[in-house]
Amino acid sequence: MKTVRPLGLYIHIPFCKAKCVYCDFYSLPHGEDRMDAYTDALCAHLTEAAPLAASHTVDTVYFGGGTPSYLGEKRLCKILKVIEKRYQVARDAEITLEANPDSTGDWKALRALRRCGFNRISLGMQSACDEELRTIGRVHTMEQVQQAVEAARKAKIQNLSLDLIYGLPHQTQERWMENLAAAVALNPEHLSCYGLKVEEGTPLFAMKDTAGLPGDEEQADMYLQTVEFLKQYGYEQYEISNFAKPGRESRHNLKYWKLQEYAGFGPGAHSDFGGVRYAYEKDLDAYIAAAHGGQFRFSENTVIPPRDRDVEWVMLGARLISGLDPKDYEAQFRRRFDPIFLPFLQKCVAAGYAVSENGVWHLTPKGFLVSNQIIGGLLDAQAAEKQRRADAAARGDFRVNLD
Repeated sequence: MKTVRPLGLYIHIPFCKAKCVYCDFYSLPHGEDRMDAYTDALCAHLTEAAPLAASHTVDTVYFGGGTPSYLGEKRLCKILKVIEKRYQVARDAEITLEANPDSTGDWKALRALRRCGFNRISLGMQSACDEELRTIGRVHTMEQVQQAVEAARKAKIQNLSLDLIYGLPHQTQERWMENLAAAVALNPEHLSCYGLKVEEGTPLFAMKDTAGLPGDEEQADMYLQTVEFLKQYGYEQYEISNFAKPGRESRHNLKYWKLQEYAGFGPGAHSDFGGVRYAYEKDLDAYIAAAHGGQFRFSENTVIPPRDRDVEWVMLGARLISGLDPKDYEAQFRRRFDPIFLPFLQKCVAAGYAVSENGVWHLTPKGFLVSNQIIGGLLDAQAAEKQRRADAAARGDFRVNLD
């Protein structure tokens, strides 16, 4: 009897009303005239690819963007119906729609989406301060955030997430905590709190020196206060930037961090499916043409054998509170965990950056602040062990266990 494996689907909706000053995702403002053609292309591609997932059960679907809610409920339902028809979708599947408050205020539209199958909304709140929202190019107000939450609840959406950004231009720690309190007052099941990243090629990058951005220490204080504040209100941290009430973690996003399979559709969408990591080129017109009989173009297409995923295992697992489990590492990669990582992890413990609980290692909030450096140290330790093995093999020294 074949084992049915879980699979997540990611559907990229590249349209948005206006581009935010910090955004480096593949998104296209003013693309309304191509929405129908793109919807048809997605449906065609999903149908064509479905046989590849015949041995999988789809347990999460995530519509990301861009601004998926901007596509409108009729097109969104059309796409989801194709998924439900062509794929084995679990009865309890988590089906998420990213949305902006300005296009999520109609409770009847949200009810139509819920009846179609959407059961989770991720709302891009970003700030409770209208002045901050205008500064970063958001097209909504705090009043629209409140209206969108009310509409979602009226439509009986029972799993709601809010996105927030700290470290915005001229933002004080007091203002950030006010934003956080305003978000908690809306009683979402999940909160994502991201530090503002200044990405090259964005309008924000061009004005970063005059934008009044908080410094690293100020952002660090905001982050640590966030962890403590949200814990008081029942939101447990489960990933660097993500907090949830018990049982409300994003099941789809956990797939990325736990190296589980997911298949992406749309220009710029990434996949990790069938032992291959691949991503479609960020070109809407080329994607539409390929979906109707052309050739898909990839910006990435790499076969990764299971034993070569040890780097990803470290990088992604260190982001999670569930952390790094030595038994899991040893089972997957046939190498002992402690000789490789323990000396470095003990230094992290001494600095207050990591802890071991029930034999599993995870970073503390203080450690998450310097996670890039810690992950770098872990990867260096792993690389040194690999080099030692390679050197021993080259010498013909088989006293070293080379498995």
